[in-house]
Amino acid sequence: MPTDEEVIGTASDAAEGLIFDRYKKSEVKDVDVTVTFEDGVLDVDVYLNAPGDAEQVADDAALAAQAAVDELFEE
Repeated sequence: MPTDEEVIGTASDAAEGLIFDRYKKSEVKDVDVTVTFEDGVLDVDVYLNAPGDAEQVADDAALAAQAAVDELFEE
């Protein structure tokens, strides 16, 4: 069973990883990934200020975070 810190770190890393797979760091004006994990409930909030469809990338990053945590619990 992963610790809360492992869950939060995994989710955050996955979200940021997806963002920076799609954008060069120089293209990202601002990014904020907030992850909480309390009582078995994961909450991921991603704010992204970047060119193109940043809202879609932010949504995809949140989904990537959820998938990474799901995998963590399957191990």
